[in-house]
Formats: sequence, C-alpha cells, structure tokens
Amino acid sequence: MIDYTPLWETMKQKNLADYDLIKGGIDNKTLASLKKNESIPLSTLEKLCLVCGCTPNEVVQFI
Repeated sequence: MIDYTPLWETMKQKNLADYDLIKGGIDNKTLASLKKNESIPLSTLEKLCLVCGCTPNEVVQFI
C-alpha cells in the first residue's frame, strides 16, 4: 500500500503548505490523490522532491 505520510511530515518540518506545492506545479487533482494515498506518476514524485527539497523516501513509503 502507498502511504504519503512522509510527505506531510516533511512539509510540516520545512514549513510548506499545499499552496507551495501548487506554486511548484502540483495541481489540485494531484493533491487530492496524495491525500487519498493514490498512485502518482514518477514525474510528479520528482516534482514533489524538487519543490520540497527532499528525496523520494521523504515523500512516500510502501506498507
């Protein structure tokens, strides 16, 4: 199972909000998918890492 809990923790640690992701090119539909722990393309994972300044391990985990 895909879990994006690390993303929300990383964002909290770096004082980032959903709006920062939107400014970075992540759309509202993708945000909704992330909140539902649905899969996303690797290109989106890369964009999340760039916006948050982190690695994939700080965005997603597999349970």
